[in-house]
Amino acid sequence: MPKKNIKREIKYSEAIREALYFSMKKNKSVILLALGADDPKGIFGTTKNLINKFGNKRVFDMPTAENSMTGIAIGCSLGDLRPVVTHQRVEFSLLSIDQIINQAAKWSYMSAGKMKVPIVIRMIIGRGWGQGPQHSQSLESLFSNIPGLKVVCPSTPFDAKGMLISSIEDNNPVIFFEHRWLHGYFGKVPHNYYKVPIGKSKIIHRGNDITIVSSSYMSIESLKTAKILKSFNVNAEVIDLRSLRPLDVNPILSSVKKTKNLLVVDNGWMKYGISSEIIASIVDNIKNLSKITIKRIGISDNPIPSTRSLAKHCYQDIYSILKAVLKMKNIKYSNLNAYKIYSATDVPDKDFTGPF
Repeated sequence: MPKKNIKREIKYSEAIREALYFSMKKNKSVILLALGADDPKGIFGTTKNLINKFGNKRVFDMPTAENSMTGIAIGCSLGDLRPVVTHQRVEFSLLSIDQIINQAAKWSYMSAGKMKVPIVIRMIIGRGWGQGPQHSQSLESLFSNIPGLKVVCPSTPFDAKGMLISSIEDNNPVIFFEHRWLHGYFGKVPHNYYKVPIGKSKIIHRGNDITIVSSSYMSIESLKTAKILKSFNVNAEVIDLRSLRPLDVNPILSSVKKTKNLLVVDNGWMKYGISSEIIASIVDNIKNLSKITIKRIGISDNPIPSTRSLAKHCYQDIYSILKAVLKMKNIKYSNLNAYKIYSATDVPDKDFTGPF
């Protein structure tokens, strides 16, 4: 288990790299397959220099052939290896959708548990850099819909390292989502090898007035919002999902029963999405809904435009979360600009210089 009073802070991307390094060092059956795995930049820094540590028989730079790469990795997993596949954009994984849904997710069921597919498929999601409709999507709900897959989306460097190690050691196929804006996000991470369990949500800010539920990058935005809300005498409880399948709803149910207010901040589109599933869980499990206020916000229901002037109207941020909470609590406000909130369009912060 990680030690208490951690002082070291590293980037989310460095935490991913440490998880890969420790896993490969501990278990020789762990291999990496990715387009750009041996690139000097190392896929946003997550695989940097790993080929120098473990050689080209365990770190494979793959051609632009996502379907073949994923199929090869599934075959390796059926042959007692533990592959980690990386798609630098979630959209690239769509070329291998049959391999993921009809092969990786099904082998254990079709063999009555005799065959295992211990594969991790890293997918990088989210907005940024004018990527537009084909390279900036958050498709978590697509994969979360599939029985046989586990789906995780850590929001902090601590969880990224621990959950990736857990994912690699899991005997099931795991989809590991990384929001590209999180790669440069700093957090406290122990030096040692540790695991964070899959399938457990986490309360990252405690409060009694409203429950805010989110995942991935929007959990970070929600946490920042909770701190501003204190100025309005609103104590928000923020729950980071961390895992989308299996989905841990019990902490959400307990929190909503306490606060009587729920805001779900979807990292992707709302319709047919993760927020829909969470609200359905509330409806299914709480009897007296008349005393509970429920709202959700998320990406606008359209393909994302490339131009910043249009894209800025598609995403949620601290401002929109703050406005939603204040409206739910019937709190009047005049000038939110006084809080000097940085509202990003396609870069995570003012110091962002690009992923490559």
